[in-house]
This record gives sequence, structure tokens and C-alpha cells, in this order.
Amino acid sequence: MLLNSLVLWCQTDQLLYAIVDIETTGGFAAGNAITEVAVVLHNGREEEGRFSTLINPRQPIPRYISALTGITNEMVADKPGFEEVAPHLFSLLSGRVFVAHNVNFDYSFLKSHLETCGFDLSVKKLCTVRLARKIYPGHHSYSLGNLCRALEISINNRHRAEGDADATSRLFSRMIRDDSEGHIQKMTKGKNAEQFLPPNLPAEDLEVLPFGPGVYYFENQKKEIIYVGKALNLRNRVRSHFANNDSNKRKQELLRQVFHVRYRECASELMALILESQEIRHHWPLFNRSQKKFHNRYGLYSYEDSKGYLKLVVEKKRTHLPALYTFNLLQEGHSFIRKLTGAPVAEMVGGMEVQQVRESPADYNAKINKAIDGLKEDLPSFVLVEKDFYTTDRFAVYLMEKGCFFGMAMVQDPFDIPMSLDSWKEKIEPSPDNDYIRGLMYQFAEKKAFTRLNFTD
Repeated sequence: MLLNSLVLWCQTDQLLYAIVDIETTGGFAAGNAITEVAVVLHNGREEEGRFSTLINPRQPIPRYISALTGITNEMVADKPGFEEVAPHLFSLLSGRVFVAHNVNFDYSFLKSHLETCGFDLSVKKLCTVRLARKIYPGHHSYSLGNLCRALEISINNRHRAEGDADATSRLFSRMIRDDSEGHIQKMTKGKNAEQFLPPNLPAEDLEVLPFGPGVYYFENQKKEIIYVGKALNLRNRVRSHFANNDSNKRKQELLRQVFHVRYRECASELMALILESQEIRHHWPLFNRSQKKFHNRYGLYSYEDSKGYLKLVVEKKRTHLPALYTFNLLQEGHSFIRKLTGAPVAEMVGGMEVQQVRESPADYNAKINKAIDGLKEDLPSFVLVEKDFYTTDRFAVYLMEKGCFFGMAMVQDPFDIPMSLDSWKEKIEPSPDNDYIRGLMYQFAEKKAFTRLNFTD
């Protein structure tokens, strides 16, 4: 037995560990404070010492937190502030592997609060949730309470830092004993991704990601899409989400909810950008912010006034009325009308007509209709062609039809396709169009990597 213990100790490369648990006023470090901290020092064979204390958070403890932990405002009123225990905490944690159940939560709090006190915590991390999934696969739940219950490890004083740190320490000792495949050594070696990944995300999901462009999807436990992103390098981009311990609420909640990553390869950055935009607007993922609100703010509309005149007006875009054209700025719209119809023209600015029309309704309306028809005819139709990143025998093609994005596809012989809209539309499945995608098409059409084919009919 002594020999086995010695072997297990050697397998951990004699690393020293700090097993940590904290209680807080909320679920993310930015804007919340620590109310209790406990540290169990462990040398890979046995415990070496313990430290725990209540902390005055310098802010009220919410009632629901007190109901969960039993820590009240009265209990912490005469306790030290975090700045008073920070030097000792830093000395305990330095030079040790930071171990916790769902380590990113505890680590993000302590790192953030230590930084405010002038201490830079930068140590390896080890998540006992991730470790338990490897050593004890097949459990329905890997929460501390359920896992300890399944392994018959008692927890005294649950939801208090010292009680949970004690249970995590005994769980960790059990894991060291049962780690026949050396998972602890692998997870703490170098800059292993296991040290940074969320507790429920399999490392295998990242290992299959290619080093090329595409769109990636974060999914929750129910396989619901909670985030969509694009990347020029899928593996590096996805890993970057977990490379730091951002203490804001959104980041910490994302880490808690992500269980899976899947991806779709794309030929290039443009294809990834287009697909990302379409997928965000299709799924409306919980953690996406960009593009949910992206749209050109103003639209060009026509209507007939009480005297029978058609008017062109630029105003904020309407949800259920298609605009003839869209603009980011009001001034762009007014300038566009001047160029479209030729001065002088009637404009509506804030509902006020700034210039009177002296032509008859029939003559004036004919001019406006001609301008509108000309606008529609002048909107470009073209194809963009580029090489596929992943193969040499395919090309990515993107079709614009009269100023609107029609769709994209992968083809083998784009330059052999007749230059007629009908011929190209047979090759490409229609897909959603929006202002953002149209802007991308015009932007990328100017880049050297693309060949632009214009229709002649």
C-alpha cells in the first residue's frame, strides 16, 4: 500500500495543490464580492494544512444567497475585508495547482479580486468536474453533491466554503488513488487545454476542429445553440474563448452553459461571415449580441400624398414595409434622392416638406416612377468567385441579383457556367439576404482574391 501511494505521488510529478472553494454575493466576479474562502493545501499524498475565513464583502448579501449559504450580513459585519486577507491568500495559492469543482468560477473571482489588491495570480488550474468525467465516466450528474453521494463521500456544512473545500479535498484524494490512466498528470502538464476549458465541454470537441475558416456553434446540455461565431482558424478561435478568465457575467454564464462545440467548414472568410449572419438571425442564440440589432437604420420609401403626388421619403426603417433602398445615415438618404431624381426635388425631412412641387401630379409622378425603375435596373447583378481554402478542385461562388444577395455554393467549374441569371440560379440554392450581407458582398468584391463576373443580359 505504501509503495502504491509512493508511485501515485511520483505520477503527479510531486505537484503541490491548493483546493479552493468560495462563497460570493453573485455569480460573476465583476460587480460581486467574496463572502467566504477556504483553501486546503495538498501535496498529492495528503493534506498539509487548511485556511478558511468569512470575509466582509463591503456590499449587501442578497437574500437568496443567504438562504443558500446561511451567510448573513450580520455574520460578516466584523470580519476582515478581502484586501486584508489577500496577501496571505496569494502566498497560499502561489506555486500550487489551483483545484476546484468548476475551477473557472472560483479562479475568476480570486484572480480578479487579487488583481485589485495588486497581486497577479497566474497558476495552473485543475477542474475536478472535468477530472471526474474522465476517472468516473457514466454518472448522470457531476455536481459536487451528486458526485460525492455516488462515491459515498460525506459533505458536512454544504454550500459553505470550508465544507465544500473539505469534500472536494477528499474527492481529489480519491481521484488520485483511482487515476490509473494518469489523467491528473496529463491535465496539469504544460499548457494543457483541460486547464482552461469549461467544466462540461469535452476536450475532444476541440481536437477535431480544423485549422481553417468556418462557423462554430456552442450548444448547451440540450443541444440548443447558445452562441454562433465565425473564424479564419476554427481551432484557434474556439480555444481563444477559454484562454482567459474574464470576470463579467456573460462570459461566466457562457462557460457554465456550454456542453458541446460543432462546426461547419467554409471556403473563406466571406463565406464564414455570411453563414454566421444567417445562422445568428435564424437561431437567435442567447449569447450573441452582434448582428441581432445590426441593420441600416433608414429606408427609402414612396407614397402618394393627399394631392396625388408621389413622394420619396427617407425615414427609419419599418418592420413590415420593404424599403426601396437602405442607409445608415439620414443625410445619405437625402443625398441619394438628389442624385436619383435630379434637383430640384421634393423631400420630406421630419415630416416637413422643404420644397414645393410645381409640376402636375401626372408629370411629376412619371418622373418619380422613372427614377424608381431606374434605381431597380441599376442595382447590380454579379457573381463573385474564389478558391476554396480546403481543396484545390472547388470554387466558392456568390450571386447578387439586382442588389440583393441570392445565395452561395461550391462548384467545380464556375468559368464554364453561361453568364445568365437563370443558369447561375440553377447552380445555387436561395438563402437569406440582409443589409449586412449585401455590404459584405460589395466590400469583398474589391479584393484581389475574388473574380467578379458581371452579367451582360
